[in-house]
Amino acid sequence: MTERKMRNRWMILLGALSMASSAFAQTWIWYPGDYEIWLGNQMNNRRTERGAFFPPFWKTDSHYVVVEFSKKINLAEPEEIQIAAEGKYNVKLDGKLQFGMPEKFQLPAGKHSLNIKVWNQATPPAVYVKGKTVKSDASWQVTYEDKEWIDESGKASDTSATIYMDAGSWNFNEAAQRPSAFQLEREPQQPVAQTAQPEGGVLYDFGKETFGFITLKNLSGKGTIALYYGESPEEAKDKAYCETLDKLQLESGRVTDLAINRTSSLDNGASNEYTLENSKAFRYVYVTHDPGVQIGAVSMQYEYLPETYRGSFRSSDEELNRIWEVGAYTMHLTTREFFIDGIKRDRWVWSGDAIQSYLMNYYLFFDSESVKRTIWLLRGKDPVTSHSNTIMDYTFYWFLSVYDYYMYSGDLHFVNQLYPRMQSMMDYVLGRTNKNGMVEGLSGDWVFVDWADGYLDKKGELSFEQILFCRSLETMALCANLTGDKAGQQKYEKLAGALKAKLEPSFWSDQKQAFVHNRVEGKQSDAVTRYANMFAVFFNYMSADKQQATKHSVLLNDSILKITTPYMRFYELEALCALGEQEAVMKEMKAYWGGMLNEGATSFWEKYNPEEKGTEHLAMYGRPYGKSLCHAWGASPIYLLGKYYLGVTPVKEGYKEFAVTPVLGGLKWMEGTVPTPNGDIHVYMDTKTIKVKATEGKGYLTIQSRRQPKANLGKVEKVSEGVWRLWIDSSQERVVNYR
Repeated sequence: MTERKMRNRWMILLGALSMASSAFAQTWIWYPGDYEIWLGNQMNNRRTERGAFFPPFWKTDSHYVVVEFSKKINLAEPEEIQIAAEGKYNVKLDGKLQFGMPEKFQLPAGKHSLNIKVWNQATPPAVYVKGKTVKSDASWQVTYEDKEWIDESGKASDTSATIYMDAGSWNFNEAAQRPSAFQLEREPQQPVAQTAQPEGGVLYDFGKETFGFITLKNLSGKGTIALYYGESPEEAKDKAYCETLDKLQLESGRVTDLAINRTSSLDNGASNEYTLENSKAFRYVYVTHDPGVQIGAVSMQYEYLPETYRGSFRSSDEELNRIWEVGAYTMHLTTREFFIDGIKRDRWVWSGDAIQSYLMNYYLFFDSESVKRTIWLLRGKDPVTSHSNTIMDYTFYWFLSVYDYYMYSGDLHFVNQLYPRMQSMMDYVLGRTNKNGMVEGLSGDWVFVDWADGYLDKKGELSFEQILFCRSLETMALCANLTGDKAGQQKYEKLAGALKAKLEPSFWSDQKQAFVHNRVEGKQSDAVTRYANMFAVFFNYMSADKQQATKHSVLLNDSILKITTPYMRFYELEALCALGEQEAVMKEMKAYWGGMLNEGATSFWEKYNPEEKGTEHLAMYGRPYGKSLCHAWGASPIYLLGKYYLGVTPVKEGYKEFAVTPVLGGLKWMEGTVPTPNGDIHVYMDTKTIKVKATEGKGYLTIQSRRQPKANLGKVEKVSEGVWRLWIDSSQERVVNYR
């Protein structure tokens, strides 16, 4: 392994730690959110459509090009610091400019103000300072406008109007680890099979869905090489309609990548080897070339973000175990610099996809840094000119994701940093409400909801959108309270309460025992869909009686428009689990995700309709291979099994208090681990015994049992008929026998 790769691996592994770790060592710092936006732009603009560049269609923000970094210091003795910067910079000590751009600087003893101002148009301004006690870390203050000038008397201006924030960082802990040089890790992989095709060329099979760069070895001759990628053999062999492809021109030991118009020499030290610069998703690659070209071998450089699988799940059902494993692999493939939607087609960051990735991540990797990077990127900069990804519902998911992150991580600092951008985002939403205080699609808005195999009306006031809007206002009130904004808390609580009071009068139908889909010009439609009803269940926006009524009238009613995307099956099954229907959900998971496995899936898909056959499973968006066969939202069993079967959830922020409510759901036994910020919770359950071991936090184990359970430690208390609980306040394993 090269020195660069060793440094990069170490840096990425450190990135999984919380930001608090950076307080103990110097690290590169920047204006919070700026590096995340810049890095996201690099990733979002790698998408291609059959060799053509395809940028995102929403507003693209950029980093601030001039940033000031400041630190108040108090030194007992003089100290030398080393300075590195990404950009052109100056140094001020106690307001006085120092000569040049010093790489080393002597700080005198005593109290001082140290300021470093960096300009960089190309990449985010960043600094790295290393001294005995003075070091760059998240405690530094940063601003993009220091409002400094000198008046005619020579007096410096008052900078009290300047808004400072805590510096952003991501554990680039050595001067040589420049943030702008970040790359994902790579490993070589070989195809498991190769088959010569009757029409010419060779089809290479890498055994499962994967992602990376194709490498061609022992290249010689002159002519054109074409590579056609596919998640299926049908796609790879279809030159006219495969979603992604590459073309190369080989001549005189030089290769021109025709998609990016870049020419480079073959690596003669590696047997005339060439690795493509554009990464692709595929399982199969069909390679053809002109008669004058010779290719010795085809392999790939697998590209990935190193992650530790901290969560686990095993059970008596081998098919379910396979579903968890493929779900985890799907999550790993789509966890890159950010949580992306799918690896083949979009490779973009979408808020609706991301919130599900965050939730699955909390039960698999617990990678807090990737969550924060993705949230920063999706928010972007002020002014707000459109919804997140232009989609109304995706803006609401963004709000919800912030408080979810706080509950799982306990990271109040992040909420404080982000809160001003939450306020301006909500101001945008409130500025687009109608006379009823509700939201409906306006010019430029994409009202998405879901991909549906049937008509889905997007006109007027959708009950689904109002429920998400109401939850977003409640989230704003919670975050206002966390940040000490009491006036904001009162404002958002009032708005949320007013909207919540309108939900049932506006959308509930006694006849249909459900929320109707929408209301146009004040009149309820006759349509009932699952979306609003299932969200109202797990948001507790219905009485217990109405929840039970909705379960039968909508959630378990096959005459209601069926959901065929894993995206909304995530929420549909969550609603059923919240209603105690784990056995029914288990059957659905096995039928739906097991159905994909039976179709040969090695990662889970963007959409699956069991009624489709053969190559119908590959088509979407009017294109024969438009469907993504590796999509983040396809991995939802990771979340469902962790939260509703192992039954582990945070009750207080960062698992200071937790709840464990395991449910077998028809299994004979199950066991698994749920990661927490600084430890984990392990659960085992069979038909007679429950074992729980928690390495941090305190909480209740809740048990359903006809008789009073017996525990090896602690007192079992009765909660209600057939429901008992046991308080867990140490890392010692609790063993409970129940019937």
